[in-house]
Amino acid sequence: MSTAKDHREWIRLKEGRATDPHAFLGLHEGGRLIRFWSPGSGRAKVEVWGTVYEMQKKSDTGLFELLFEKPLQPENYRIFHPSGLVARDPYVEAARVTEQDSKLFQKGLHYEIYQVLGATVEPTGVRMAVWAPHAKSVYLKGDFNRWNGLQNPMRRVGDIWELFLPGLGEGERYQFDIHTKEGCIREKSDPLAFFSALRPKTESICFDLGLYTWGDQGWNRRGLKQPINIYEVHLGSWRRYEGEFPKYREIAIDLAKYCKEMGFSHVELLPIMEHPLDESWGYQVTGFFSSTSRYGTPRDFQFFVDHMHQEGIGVILDWVPGHFPMDEFSLSQFDGSPLYEYEDARMSLHPHWHTAVFNYGRKEVTNFLIASALFWHEKFHIDGIRVDAVASILYLDYGRKEGEWIPNSDGTNINYEAVEFLKHLNQVVHERFPGTLMFAEESTTFSGVTHSDGLGFDLKWNMGWMNDTLRYFSKEPQYRKFYQEELTFSLHYAFTENFACVLSHDEVVHEKKSILAKMPGSDEEKFANVRLLYSYMLCHPGKNLIFMGAEIGQWREWSIKGVLNWELLKYPLHQGLQQCFKDFNFFYRKSRALWEKDYTWKGYEWIDDSTVQNGVLSYVRTDGKEKLICIHNFSPTHHARYFVALENVQGVREVLNTDAAQYGGANQLNHDIEIKEQGFYVRLAGLATLICEID
Repeated sequence: MSTAKDHREWIRLKEGRATDPHAFLGLHEGGRLIRFWSPGSGRAKVEVWGTVYEMQKKSDTGLFELLFEKPLQPENYRIFHPSGLVARDPYVEAARVTEQDSKLFQKGLHYEIYQVLGATVEPTGVRMAVWAPHAKSVYLKGDFNRWNGLQNPMRRVGDIWELFLPGLGEGERYQFDIHTKEGCIREKSDPLAFFSALRPKTESICFDLGLYTWGDQGWNRRGLKQPINIYEVHLGSWRRYEGEFPKYREIAIDLAKYCKEMGFSHVELLPIMEHPLDESWGYQVTGFFSSTSRYGTPRDFQFFVDHMHQEGIGVILDWVPGHFPMDEFSLSQFDGSPLYEYEDARMSLHPHWHTAVFNYGRKEVTNFLIASALFWHEKFHIDGIRVDAVASILYLDYGRKEGEWIPNSDGTNINYEAVEFLKHLNQVVHERFPGTLMFAEESTTFSGVTHSDGLGFDLKWNMGWMNDTLRYFSKEPQYRKFYQEELTFSLHYAFTENFACVLSHDEVVHEKKSILAKMPGSDEEKFANVRLLYSYMLCHPGKNLIFMGAEIGQWREWSIKGVLNWELLKYPLHQGLQQCFKDFNFFYRKSRALWEKDYTWKGYEWIDDSTVQNGVLSYVRTDGKEKLICIHNFSPTHHARYFVALENVQGVREVLNTDAAQYGGANQLNHDIEIKEQGFYVRLAGLATLICEID
């Protein structure tokens, strides 16, 4: 070693403690000395000005040197790596991470941090960087160094470790060895990887997201100023394809065609971010910037969204910023410390899912999450995000017993750090991507979820409506009139937030039965009830979501291990149900009266709420111009002459009726409606919805 400093760096290098390897490896002594580190190698070669030289071995542990009389420049030589790669020396490259990057990240304001951290594919190589402030050192390993965890130490720049590897490109697999201050080595995947190996493997994979050519230039995000009826889908169990999983590209073609034919405006995908456990349905995420490799590459998923847009279908992603699994290779105890999670177990451990809770008080962590939400918009052109389990984010005592949580100093249970995170998230996403839709799955009475001076979401899942309505529909129809408050209670709060009425995946699992199987009565009555339920949802104020399978009359509960029973469509009742969904979808989307004024009483008017004693609800939906009369008969009683009390009606026409024969009903339709001074008479079938247009 030429100096005492070189000796110290050499000791640190071979003991796995290197923090500034560029100061020792690479080109030194005025450009005359090349120093190369290849532990476990017996020999090393270097190409200088086109000539290959054998390097001198300086240590049995793998240190090699070559001294020249004439000074070299970094571009004058290439290293022969043990993997067979011949490329420029990684340890002559200047740092890519800047002081400004570090400062913005520490403040929680580096919204493009995915362009700094992770693996960035550049024309001449791949830039690697990882946030690990408490690490003693970080070493990079992968295909390029035969997974030798000591060969490529990374350089520390503030709290970030970085290394540029010339000659690498897309497809290279890699991981980080995090050397902790306690002397342990934690093998970690890249938290900002764009692509990941298929489980059970855990490696990250270099990927260039800039190579896809988009064709959706005519697509625009339109926010709430549109009819929204969402088809919620789990990609792996929608339809059977060859192989264990469908591919993004093949399912894109079929799913877009189906949604377009059925009249759905959007698809919402159960989480497609990388996750190790199939049975988690994607809700235990390990790759917040990585589309799961189960269905193909990130470029394939870009095609999926692009094709959906070109077919007129929006794409919403489920996103899980409330918790993460504690798999060894993932975020948990990332650098030997609780980096992404809270330190105190009363805040860091989620009792329901046995997962870790993000530390919303740490700016870098909320930056990581906000950047993830922005990333899916920027790189994949998505139209919105449904934020999972918002209540678990908001409440310190969510799922916890007394003594298992830490109250605020004033004794309250609101996680104010999480509140600020959600406000910040929605503000930034809306500023950068106007017209995007931010959904909150929030199950409590927390006020202001969709208010601009509140959390700032666009829509809140109406869990109260879902629970009350399904409970009401499960009752025998002849007794429902005694429980009408369960049906109408949602109107007491319908305009306090921007709600979406949902019949989601959560309602057809864990022995809750499928939507069809929940219904009482004979098969014919069950199908009539589902037609009534769906039409009632589309007429109710708010946007709409239905989970796959309800539209074909799936009898079985949903399971990720199977697929929908499409063969049921050979039976008339199932065919009729699907046709009913289709017709009502298209009618909903073209009828501004059903969605233009979703969030104000100006779009909704009771006709006669006393009719609830008959098991009937009737009301007007309007956009200020068009007027529709929605009449729902929740009882099995058929009314040959049901009077609708509405004055000044000049003309009335039946436009949809769930009892139509093509839907599997008894065809009790209204061809001519008798108009009186105080209203009009209609034929109203049992367990049916009738929609009339009036002049």
